[in-house]
Amino acid sequence: MNTRNSVLASSAPSGGQNIKATIGQLSRRPEAGALLGLIAVFVFFGLAGGNAFLSSAGYASWLNVAAEIGIVALPIGLLMIAGEMDLSIGAVIPAASLAMAIISGHYGLPEIVGISAGLGVGLIVGLFNGYLVNRTRVPSLIVTIGSMFGVMGLTLGFTVLIAGSTGVSLVPSPAVKAILGDFIGGMFQVTIFWWVLFVAAFFWLLHISPVGNWIFALGGDKVSARNAGIPTEGLTIALYMLSGFSAAFVGVSQVLVYQSAQVLGGQSFIFNSIMCVVIGGVLLTGGTGSVVGIVFGTLTFAIVNQGIYFTGIDPNLGSVIIGALLLLAVMMNDKFRLMATSYAAKKKK
Repeated sequence: MNTRNSVLASSAPSGGQNIKATIGQLSRRPEAGALLGLIAVFVFFGLAGGNAFLSSAGYASWLNVAAEIGIVALPIGLLMIAGEMDLSIGAVIPAASLAMAIISGHYGLPEIVGISAGLGVGLIVGLFNGYLVNRTRVPSLIVTIGSMFGVMGLTLGFTVLIAGSTGVSLVPSPAVKAILGDFIGGMFQVTIFWWVLFVAAFFWLLHISPVGNWIFALGGDKVSARNAGIPTEGLTIALYMLSGFSAAFVGVSQVLVYQSAQVLGGQSFIFNSIMCVVIGGVLLTGGTGSVVGIVFGTLTFAIVNQGIYFTGIDPNLGSVIIGALLLLAVMMNDKFRLMATSYAAKKKK
């Protein structure tokens, strides 16, 4: 072997070094902590719940929950990466459900009209939220809390005025139910497959399309992003409309699955979706996160939320576990962020 080849051979990284470098790179990813948490809770409930948890019914129990929350959590995650927040989803979900139930159930109009009206409610609320955030400069938390209570009041008022109660029933046609509200094998909601499509679309939007860089820049520094030519106001409105549309989609799906809609049907989604996003590695300060991490966080939350019923643990402790998991996730997110920052600083040197 000549000298040049000897130098190249000695300088080339070994297989062990390559594996170590790969593990190091993965550990600095924002979703690394979420993956560890997902593995930990799955193993724990797999051992504690036994065959019942690992059966088809067990998988269906938490996948059905993950699908509904996951569709809502994806746009919430993008908004949080962009430095914004949307709490109005808790009112949009029942508003969309009731819009469809009243139009197609109470009045008997074609279901496509009811579905369009339900999705339209979400888009209108999202447009309103985005416009107010841009024009008033009031924190998005306050804006969306205000719109949430406004939409809840309007939903309650119109529902009682039109239907005479706070709930409306709807019996969907077999075709529409098969597409949006059916159970596959009698256990798995078709919403799971819609969630997969939403994940693919959001992954493309955030990690492949140029818009993804705009979203990260918006969360990093809105003023700098605007000075760089990014249409920050239009992007903000689009993200809120996307959030409203996704929440409305879940609302429409729910009324087809359960064949009824209630005024207070979406309150649990508000903080549950935020927990999924935070557990998934998205920083509350914005600028960091990934769709993969949000999916991991959603699965982790769903497993804890449903897995507790397959064990001998008191179900009331489920909230305690989720709360502890949230605190642990925040601390782990900060740890992994510091690791990534210190590694980047070392490479520059």
